[in-house]
Amino acid sequence: MEEITNVMEYEEIARQKLPKMVYDYYASGAEDQWTLKENRNAFSRILFRPRILVDVSNIDMTTTVLGFKISMPIMIAPTAMQKMAHPDGENATARAASAADTIMTLSSWATSSVEEVASTGPGIRFFQLYVYKDRNVVAQLVRRAERAGFKAIALTVDTPRLGRREADIKNRFALPPNLTLKNFEGLDLGKMTVDKTSDSGLASYVAGQVDRTLSWKDVKWLQTITSLPILVKGVLTAEDGKAKKPTQTQFLLPTFLLASGGLTISSWCVE
Repeated sequence: MEEITNVMEYEEIARQKLPKMVYDYYASGAEDQWTLKENRNAFSRILFRPRILVDVSNIDMTTTVLGFKISMPIMIAPTAMQKMAHPDGENATARAASAADTIMTLSSWATSSVEEVASTGPGIRFFQLYVYKDRNVVAQLVRRAERAGFKAIALTVDTPRLGRREADIKNRFALPPNLTLKNFEGLDLGKMTVDKTSDSGLASYVAGQVDRTLSWKDVKWLQTITSLPILVKGVLTAEDGKAKKPTQTQFLLPTFLLASGGLTISSWCVE
């Protein structure tokens, strides 16, 4: 393989090497993918204003998040089912985050468990969470993340149901049979079942189990079952950003919020 000289080249290599169903899952957005395209275009509109004759021999990009010092204002957002792309999956991502001295947020839909990720070595890690109709499942996931040493809960609030991802429908997306959603193994799921046999096992599961009544009262409830900081992931409008929120609740950084743009609705904006 030729030497990679540009980050964007990874995408083309992934397209060549991954099965179409897997590549499309990672690369595509909802419906007409308008938001996905706009997110990319937005970055192209960002310009730098260079200043001259300033000593730049010592550059410090370090910052803090929740009091944790990281090497740069860039974190790894939660991405589900990473073992579809590589056998090491989320474990490799955790090692990379640690090497880069930044924070990784593990998807609750990971193909590596919180315990497996924690075992990769030291690092600051957050856990992404959905609120399900069965609150007992939510509580079990939170306790599991706490025991594994995760430092915060990133609550996803912009996905009352999974978006209509046309590529997944055409590919009849389902999690490959050799993989599982590891964070749900060993839990008392009650009536919850992970269906991997329908046209889209992921869509069927999320649409049926994520609680669409989610509101600030659920954030308050979450605070009663954990002492971890709660970060609200998916605040997309200025009004919601200014809304009165429960104490000890924080919004995630805008750069983090953009990570999920375009996966749920094709015409959402981020203000």
